[in-house]
Amino acid sequence: MDYGSYLALTELLALQRTQSQPEHPDELLFIVVHQASELWFKVLLHEMDQLEDAMRADDAERAVTSAGRINVLMRIVSQQLAALDTLPPQRFMQFRGYLGSSSGSQSEQFRAIEARSGLRDEHFLSVLREHGPIPPLVQDSLARPTMQALYLAMVERAGLTLEALYLEHEHSTLFRLAEGLLEYEQQFGQWRFLHVQLVERIIGPRTGGTGGTLGAKYLSNTLKSRFFPALWDVRAAIYRAAT
Repeated sequence: MDYGSYLALTELLALQRTQSQPEHPDELLFIVVHQASELWFKVLLHEMDQLEDAMRADDAERAVTSAGRINVLMRIVSQQLAALDTLPPQRFMQFRGYLGSSSGSQSEQFRAIEARSGLRDEHFLSVLREHGPIPPLVQDSLARPTMQALYLAMVERAGLTLEALYLEHEHSTLFRLAEGLLEYEQQFGQWRFLHVQLVERIIGPRTGGTGGTLGAKYLSNTLKSRFFPALWDVRAAIYRAAT
């Protein structure tokens, strides 16, 4: 076993198959950024397994560690989008037609992450159905309790309320976990915002996306989504009580 065989580099580096004829010099970058995102999505789903297991076991310390890693991974996913900021619209249009009906909205792993994180509203479900039957990976995620539900169950088993946790136990591990989960939502929101900006930079704010999607218009609407509404609401409750 050596470095190349352990990482299956021969197979891995053969997976970037450009479609443009003649090959467009920017298409490789486009493919690699999206393939790399899918690899990080795979790791994110794995780490979400660890986080959920820890919360079910009331292991707040382990859950805090898992949440911290997830937040680092989200920063990586966001930062690599900057590579596509170097792709001007006229150059993207030179190979866009070769993408066919493919669209980032068809990413099963990304949809699974959204579902695991807490999206359950009808708009989200209707978007899933637009591309046919909901994939098994996403169905499995929808069948699981949301991360907020798992966290609130931990708080309840500890005999606390969120208000008491924030006002009387701010040095506890459960409090640090709450803040870690909220940071995850912020990191995810920043990824969404950067994605919207990227799409608008390449194809404009009122243009449909690849694969017949609504493009930036749809992505902008997703900025309003909340994974942990209870963790946002407790802030309003504390503020009201203090005024």
